[in-house]
Amino acid sequence: MASYLKHISIVIPALNPDERLVKLVKELRQAGFESIILVDDGSEIKNRKYFKTCKKEYGCKLIRHTVNFGKGMALKSAFNHILKNCDDIIGTVTVDCDGQHVVKDIITCAKLVEVHQDSLILGCRTFDDKKIPLRSRFGNVLTRKLINLLCGIKVSDTQTGLRGIPRSLLKEHFANTKGERFEYEMNMLICANEQNIPIIEFGIETIYLANNESSHFNPFLDSIRIYKTFLKFMLSSLSSFIIDIILFYIMGAIFRFFIGDKASLLLLGIQIPWVTFLRSVTSRLGSSLFNFTMNKRRVFTNESSDRSIIVKYYILCITQLLISTVLVEYAFTFIFARTIRKCIIDTILFVVSFQIQREWVFKKK
Repeated sequence: MASYLKHISIVIPALNPDERLVKLVKELRQAGFESIILVDDGSEIKNRKYFKTCKKEYGCKLIRHTVNFGKGMALKSAFNHILKNCDDIIGTVTVDCDGQHVVKDIITCAKLVEVHQDSLILGCRTFDDKKIPLRSRFGNVLTRKLINLLCGIKVSDTQTGLRGIPRSLLKEHFANTKGERFEYEMNMLICANEQNIPIIEFGIETIYLANNESSHFNPFLDSIRIYKTFLKFMLSSLSSFIIDIILFYIMGAIFRFFIGDKASLLLLGIQIPWVTFLRSVTSRLGSSLFNFTMNKRRVFTNESSDRSIIVKYYILCITQLLISTVLVEYAFTFIFARTIRKCIIDTILFVVSFQIQREWVFKKK
């Protein structure tokens, strides 16, 4: 018997499955896999019979959640069971329960896990086939482009459920990766990127039954969860902008009372009122401190006390401000008005700033 059939565990999370789960488990047993773990993630009573059949007839290990916690929690429940109770298991292959993954591809994934004990294995679909449902094609292409742009991760299928994970990576990283629902699979990719874990892809057969109606992926809610890091960054920036405007107004009234409007200074050959200069500096300082704190604690969750982080942050802020000022003044002057130029340039710098903060300013050591 091939070693991977005995020492690689198949993990199948399921919510309200049908006969396809039993068919899949039967084929896996016939292929020779000895360890198959099913996670019932809060299925309705009428659907539990399929789990019972798999357990009784094919000897599967069954983990049951009394309520629906989400795919991420289901996977982590199985990972915890493996780490706690299965010392002979050297890795796992996660498989969807709806018939999208064929046994030959599952076998390929298991073999790759056995050989590459330091890598995350992805069974990737191709999305050129017009038979693939539009929402699946659109969702995957959009997510693939965004995760490449925002996180620098280049994979051809970000939402594949066929993944191979060695035991060492389960223990050190993926059993603790944040996320309870579909965002967990995205967070696995981000974790792999942050920890310099190699990602190995292989092509798989693409199967969609009944236009993929059995999928529990909610395009709106689950997309929000997947993109929430970038959304938090946007909210942090928007909040900082509002604080900047409020402080600018308040400081104007205060400095005008003490200094008046006539006093000015010469800056870069331009006469600038002291009131304007001081209110701009103080409002930007206050809003940037708020933005730094929010990005460090809430967006990128960096708990380090390293003082160089705030130095890097302000180097980025000053550089971004100078670039924006120069480009707004001199770039594309023959095409757009200044206000439109500022909107375009600052939007581009906003995206670039996100990547620099993630990869340099707040990157965890």
